[in-house]
Amino acid sequence: MSTLRTVSLAVMGLFFIAAGVNHFLNPQVYVSMMPPYLPYPETLNYISGAAEVAGGIGIWIPRLRWLAAWGLIALLVAVFPANVQMAMDGLPGHDIPTWVLLGRLPLQLVFIAWVYWTCLAKRARGATKRSF
Repeated sequence: MSTLRTVSLAVMGLFFIAAGVNHFLNPQVYVSMMPPYLPYPETLNYISGAAEVAGGIGIWIPRLRWLAAWGLIALLVAVFPANVQMAMDGLPGHDIPTWVLLGRLPLQLVFIAWVYWTCLAKRARGATKRSF
């Protein structure tokens, strides 16, 4: 594995773990982003936070990396409606410019590409040796 991918893997794991832990430390932020049509927003917040932590840890375990990566990609797709909701309604108690809220939306694609490139792209090309 290249040095850049190794560093990316380490940073990505920390990023997803920190983001997941934040779901438990500041649940009101995430619950306020939930589209109103979704049931049990508090439960969904904790599930998504736990999934981020598990995915962040999982990508550090070579045998689990591909599964964790696909799980994180699925999670990034699943939480997109919450990001759209926040772009439409803002974040209660925060004065965030609309352009910032709209600018966050394409970041989901960047995160998906980051996970794919770091964890799956080499595997997709038939690489057999992986390390961390």
